[in-house]
Amino acid sequence: MRTFDVAIAGAGLVGSAIALELSRLGLQVALFDAQQPGQEASWASAGILSPAPENPAMIAMVELGKESLAMYPGFIELIEELSGTSTGYRSKGTIEALFSRHAQEELNTIVALHHGLGLTAEAISASDARKLEPALSEEIEAAVLRPEEASVDNRLLSCALLEAAKRSGTQIFAGASVRSISRQGDRCVGIVLGDGEQVSTSQTIIAAGCFSSQIGGVEPFAPVRPAKGQMVSLRLADTKIERVLWSERIYLVPRNDGRILAGATVEHIGFDKAVTASGIHSNLSGAIELAPALARAQVEETWAGLRPDTPDHMPIIGPTDIEALVIAAGHYRSGVLLTPITAKLIGEHLTGKTLSADIDRFSPMRFQAANRASTASQAPS
Repeated sequence: MRTFDVAIAGAGLVGSAIALELSRLGLQVALFDAQQPGQEASWASAGILSPAPENPAMIAMVELGKESLAMYPGFIELIEELSGTSTGYRSKGTIEALFSRHAQEELNTIVALHHGLGLTAEAISASDARKLEPALSEEIEAAVLRPEEASVDNRLLSCALLEAAKRSGTQIFAGASVRSISRQGDRCVGIVLGDGEQVSTSQTIIAAGCFSSQIGGVEPFAPVRPAKGQMVSLRLADTKIERVLWSERIYLVPRNDGRILAGATVEHIGFDKAVTASGIHSNLSGAIELAPALARAQVEETWAGLRPDTPDHMPIIGPTDIEALVIAAGHYRSGVLLTPITAKLIGEHLTGKTLSADIDRFSPMRFQAANRASTASQAPS
């Protein structure tokens, strides 16, 4: 039986970053993935690094997102130094464009909310927005500039993280699915692989994205489901976009190699990664509305990925009531952003340090508490 200090199920960005963190702390770490590492949500993402809440439900994540964004420059520097490869990191900010006739009212509300959350945001006119980004539509009415936000090429980051983890001592096992956890009483003592092999560990971390709930013994703590998102990669030689651009319908993310990513749909239809005409039409029409010149762009690639969503759309980070079983999954639309802080927090937990952020609201135990409350409310009086 193989034995490790730590086994991690899932070799996406979160799992790889945790592996790197723990390996650098001197632990013997094994990273398992059902397929080629980094090829699921981490591969399909757009790589936007923004703690700004897209809806009221995400406000609770803002502080964690701010801390993780602040970590990114040092995180990228470390990974690029260890791996010897680029990650496509761009710290050029974001512009959110408003088309509504009530744009000024919306602008005031958005900026006030951002400032109340401690986020840097500046109201700018449509003309000033187009001076910064000439590709923006003449139809926009106003815009919000968020200069501290950034983006990263998630595919390059995934490769670099895996290489950095490997060079730091992590053992990586591709094509090795985790079937279940292994228990002795109230303690997790390892994992069982898809071929039946038992792996003994002192600590087990589940970071398998939307596949986490399919690992035996994990579902009560990680009820993660897939949320499909379709994306398009465009290229137009005579049009340059520097910043991430947002509208109500779409986001556009420039890459260092000249590509412009447009996305993404949100579809709760199970483990389906088919690219559809309606999904691509939605992305293209939104992209052209925001930056009309993209009507002439070449479509280079289309794809779909599965975001790991949870019942409350919040990440799951922390220990369970099964000793030595830790969850780091369900990051939904913020997985790339929250990768550095998640790895840091898991490292702090496993080494007995004081956590650098309050993660009680993200505990995997919240689902069991919710289930007990639901059961109690349905009980006959």
